[in-house]
Amino acid sequence: MSFPAEFLAIAKRVNNWGRWGSEDELGTLNLITDEVARAAAATVRTGRRVPLALPLTQQGVQTGLIPGRVNPLHSMVAINWQLFGPDTVATSDDVVTMALQAATHWDALPHVSHSGHIYNGRPADSITAHGGAAFSAISAIPHIVSRGVLLDVARARGVDRLPVDHAVVPEDLEAAEELAGTRVRAGDIVLIRTGHMRLYLSGDRTAYAMPSPGLSIRTPEWFHARDTAAVATDTLTFEIFPPEIPNAWLAVHALHLVEMGMLQGQNWNLEPLSTACAEQSRYEFLLSAMPEPFVGATGTPVAPVAIF
Repeated sequence: MSFPAEFLAIAKRVNNWGRWGSEDELGTLNLITDEVARAAAATVRTGRRVPLALPLTQQGVQTGLIPGRVNPLHSMVAINWQLFGPDTVATSDDVVTMALQAATHWDALPHVSHSGHIYNGRPADSITAHGGAAFSAISAIPHIVSRGVLLDVARARGVDRLPVDHAVVPEDLEAAEELAGTRVRAGDIVLIRTGHMRLYLSGDRTAYAMPSPGLSIRTPEWFHARDTAAVATDTLTFEIFPPEIPNAWLAVHALHLVEMGMLQGQNWNLEPLSTACAEQSRYEFLLSAMPEPFVGATGTPVAPVAIF
């Protein structure tokens, strides 16, 4: 597939390959410096904590649209097992089989490739069936804690939920910044609320899947200019789906993960956060979104928490 000229032009402008050295595996997470983390901690005033993850359940967001991406399958392998004999301490153990991108998750940088490459010019064939990702796997990330900023695009536009054909453009992000009363700065983790999660929370998994509002191909340059560390949304597909440019499938994924080296999160439940931010008229917080260090993995489930 040949890429549209618009995509190639944007890719050239936002490319971060070599910015932090030829061996770098972290991409824009390098922007979360000690100083950024210290400033993020200063946003905590009350200690109020808002969880942002969906429950891990077999009735999760996956509907079979992507083969192999299964919702969590939970099984008990031991129930009150008395290892040391009768009338001793008993244990119960569980196992789970699931796609690492099944529910609320981070996409690691090698989750997407294009033109035979992943982030920092590494070859896409460095991802193998047995070893997984040799470079920039989720296990290469030691921590993700920074200032979080909710850009509540739906609320800024005066709606509970954006229409399914709404492409979130830089003008939307700036309207949400104005509502928030703060400006996205270097090292921030930006959370984009479309309100689309309301469909899943109401029980309509199919409508939640697609079509879906999401980020426009115009937004990567905005995040690049602001030196954003990572971006997460409340949709399954992250970017608008079907794409705004015909046949430009997952173009925003490619620009963020491959060209910029910027993590992206999907299926984040931003509804309680939207309420909390509106109640306090505060849209900045300390965000902890630690990755599970699966070696070689191209993604990870995450249970993020916003702390006010």
